Amino acid sequence: MTTIVLVRKNNNLVVASDGQVSMGNTVIKSTANKVRKIEKRNVIAGFAGSTADALTLFERLEAKLEKHAGNLTRASVELAKDWRTDKYLRRLEALMAVGDKEKSFIISGTGDVLEPEGDVIGIGSGGNYALAAAKVLMETENSAEEIARKAIQVASEICVFTNNNINVQKI
Repeated sequence: MTTIVLVRKNNNLVVASDGQVSMGNTVIKSTANKVRKIEKRNVIAGFAGSTADALTLFERLEAKLEKHAGNLTRASVELAKDWRTDKYLRRLEALMAVGDKEKSFIISGTGDVLEPEGDVIGIGSGGNYALAAAKVLMETENSAEEIARKAIQVASEICVFTNNNINVQKI
């Protein structure tokens, strides 16, 4: 797994991830990028789970955004429907945290499109640690990027499947 945190503060959206890729109990890579930006649509997505599955889902999300004129809500719901009902996609194991300037969602393979309360999302093996840290840090004067970076740092000190090579995308 991995750790992804999405933070929305002061009209800024930041998605950050750690860089660790593990196979079982072995670290395979420590500098992976698990956060991607869809420049044309001003959307950022972070992935937890299988890398190949995540990249497939990212491509599908991008196609849904194109089809629905950048409407993140509609694209997310359509992706979740396909993910749950398509014989091939149903086997993909990943979670996505996606956001644009207005909305943030967690999308899962069980058909869930969740819009969590508050301005923070955490997914992956260290997601709950990062989520807790970010929620506390939201009450400070720190920027969205500073909060996201510190939240991943905290998770990396607790979760063995999370490291402190932090990747950040922002809009």
